[in-house]
Amino acid sequence: MSRQNSQAKNFASLPDPARRKGSVILRRAQADIPQSDRYLLDSRENQDFTHTDPWRVLRIQSEFVEGFGALAGIGPAISVFGSARTKRDSARYAQAEKIGSLIAQAGVAVITGGGPGAMEAANKGACEGGGVSIGLGIELPFETGLNEWVDVGINFRYFFARKTMFVKYSQGFIVLPGGYGTLDELFEAVTLVQTEKVTGFPIVLVGTDYWGPLLEWLRNTVAEEGAISVADLDLIKLTDDVNEAVRIVIESAHANGFTAAD
Repeated sequence: MSRQNSQAKNFASLPDPARRKGSVILRRAQADIPQSDRYLLDSRENQDFTHTDPWRVLRIQSEFVEGFGALAGIGPAISVFGSARTKRDSARYAQAEKIGSLIAQAGVAVITGGGPGAMEAANKGACEGGGVSIGLGIELPFETGLNEWVDVGINFRYFFARKTMFVKYSQGFIVLPGGYGTLDELFEAVTLVQTEKVTGFPIVLVGTDYWGPLLEWLRNTVAEEGAISVADLDLIKLTDDVNEAVRIVIESAHANGFTAAD
């Protein structure tokens, strides 16, 4: 057998990538379906009862019930956001791992999106630091499932239900370099604090080279136009020092009455 044919045979024997749909795992042709968020937001409604909005309300309700039930007893927690594309041999992966470990050593749980990259690194650090490692996954076309370092994992269909869990059970946010998903989570947190929808908690960006241009744009363009106030920029802290980042969020958690024994 030629090397090319052997490789093709070995590739064919590998399992197809899995998709998660809530608690359900789908493979092969069954995985080629639209996401639940798309069903909800698309105006071209399928009139089958299980695809109508009243039915979806029950499904959405179940996600909140499962999330609240699983996370209600975790005690103080810090959310760590970052790119799923962060390489395991990169300095950013090492930063995320150290952040997770330092948070855990302070007796505080670590919450991530449960995926690969920076999320995996923070979950790994939390495990190695002897803490609770939590992953909140989401149904995506390229979903790979929760990483192996997650102790408590929940898979969500809907982004808004998932983001509610991040905010409700976190006393602070550390944000590593990331893409659209990380930016979405960052600005969700900033908006909720700025509008006083939640009690103020620290939001710390790690990586001055990466985040500095964004903060400059907010200061020199957005604030200059009057779309935000200059004081709103104080809601975000920027550092390259992971020890400082963790210190800021842990001190805030303790100042708000949260301790490892809570």
